[in-house]
Amino acid sequence: MINRRSVAIVMHDIAAAIFAWLASYWLRFNLSVPLDFQAAAFSTLLWVIPLQAAVFWYFGLYRGIWRFASLPDLKRIVVAIGVATLLIPVVLVLFRINAVVPRSVLIMDPLLLLVLMGGSRLAYRVWKEHRLASVLRPASKPILVAGAGSAADFLLRELARNPSGFHVVGLLDDSIEKQGRLVQGLPVLGALDEVAGWAKKMDVDDVVLALPSAAHTVRKRIAQRCRDAGLNVMTIPSLEDLVAGRVSVSNLRRIELEDLLGRDPVRLDDSGLHRLLTGQVVMVTGAGGSIGSELCRQIARFAPAKLVLFEQSEYALYAMEQELPLRFPDVPIVSLIGDVKHAALVRRIIAEQQPSVVFHAAAYKHVPLMEGGNAWEAMRNNVLGTQVVAAAAREYGVGKFVMISTDKAVNPTNVMGATKRLAERVCQLMQQADGTRFVSVRFGNVLGSSGSVIPKFQSQIEAGGPVTVTHPEITRYFMSIPEAAQLVLQAGLMGEGGEIFVLDMGEPVKIAELARLMIQLSGEKEERIRIEYTGLRPGEKLYEELLADNESTLPTPHPKLRVAKAADAGEAAWLEVCMSWLASGEGQDENTVKSRLHAWVPEYNSDRMA
Repeated sequence: MINRRSVAIVMHDIAAAIFAWLASYWLRFNLSVPLDFQAAAFSTLLWVIPLQAAVFWYFGLYRGIWRFASLPDLKRIVVAIGVATLLIPVVLVLFRINAVVPRSVLIMDPLLLLVLMGGSRLAYRVWKEHRLASVLRPASKPILVAGAGSAADFLLRELARNPSGFHVVGLLDDSIEKQGRLVQGLPVLGALDEVAGWAKKMDVDDVVLALPSAAHTVRKRIAQRCRDAGLNVMTIPSLEDLVAGRVSVSNLRRIELEDLLGRDPVRLDDSGLHRLLTGQVVMVTGAGGSIGSELCRQIARFAPAKLVLFEQSEYALYAMEQELPLRFPDVPIVSLIGDVKHAALVRRIIAEQQPSVVFHAAAYKHVPLMEGGNAWEAMRNNVLGTQVVAAAAREYGVGKFVMISTDKAVNPTNVMGATKRLAERVCQLMQQADGTRFVSVRFGNVLGSSGSVIPKFQSQIEAGGPVTVTHPEITRYFMSIPEAAQLVLQAGLMGEGGEIFVLDMGEPVKIAELARLMIQLSGEKEERIRIEYTGLRPGEKLYEELLADNESTLPTPHPKLRVAKAADAGEAAWLEVCMSWLASGEGQDENTVKSRLHAWVPEYNSDRMA
């Protein structure tokens, strides 16, 4: 389709071709062209210009947009000019044009034409992208970019195309080869650790991390340097979001806790997960919870034939019912309200829906709440609920049953941890030589989950403090919710039955340091937002463990997953007694519950504060 802009571009190139041809003669004869050669120059124009115009059109030079001119466009210009240069003497000889064309003209003409056509496109793009941002937008703030790779290059292009309140004055990178070089015309000033010095020298208050695929230790290190220097730290979106096209690289945001406590990206066996999930009916219990909801999102990416959401909370189920069809319109969703302890309902649902995989995320998990008057309900929900769903899964031929466990099941000091260890033993005993394969996955705290310390600290900071921490030495393992869900899927794929997978939780984090970090990220100072220590709560211990004293782990093909060689689950007789007691429905006092837990979970020690 020809429009006025295309016509203008064609006319520009024709003018450039005329000028290049005549200038070649002019340069050949040192700015004084003899009369006979002047006549030859003008007579050959009638053949050269139509030929070049036809070649340029053939090679699609007018399908591109000058504002986005790039290396592929330059390559097309070079090829088109080269072909036209080869054809010019052929046409002049073929049509017996009686004019003398010096060989030097045939050499200089394509060089001049390349400069004129390529240079004009580059100049137009530079002008449109406002490369002189600091001059054209004097009100914008100067920023440094940490990173000088492809992400930084994309960021510079996006900021140039879509003017914002910032202009980049330089980049930093640890690569010696990049230092002193230019990226989009901007200098790579020095190493990442030199950020404070360069920020002061360039009069910069803001730093953008353009390191989406770098190890989290690198991001954490540079962010710490920036905070120590009093600089504001922003970051570009994650590589996953950029690749998925959900956001643009120029969508800068303040650095968040997950960026600093986050971990290296999880590499999933996508082909294996497609075999496990794609085209299959998948059921998630506790589908509205922190882990359950993220499992649903991750599973939906693999296009299951149907995703069955089973949830006790009406509001949580409603929220997922509204979200998933918008994000995954091609995945059929079945939303069912119910209680995992309701055996008849669970059996009917699994019989009707016929899932091939069940992810069991329904649980009571808040440690202090489960310690007192709720110990009986913790037992029923975490142990009986697991047995009910697991038994129905085995009865109706579910291929895999994956239970979400916790690091608090290791040498438990609280009711919640002891009930989850008992649930692991239930899954171990349910495992038979054939039929449903039962897998447990054990991990620590996830950032931002409901009931976790992160939302609590956020609300306390917003209220002006104080931020309450139970003990100055208390430590916990943390991972992001998406990472936990991805590793649960990977463990579900790898499990052959009866295993307890242990996720690599990285290094433990002191909760007090976490509180200080959140105060800093909020822009406040610890002098204004105080940290208060309130003492350990019931059932809480200083350090969480991922393995019991009598357990060890074996490696798996995935670097972030290990298999615990867990203690034997014991004889099946205790399971019948336990289920009969829990199914009785009679309210039990805390002492009775803890007494039973001590009998069935020998490593449970409510007095242990390790």
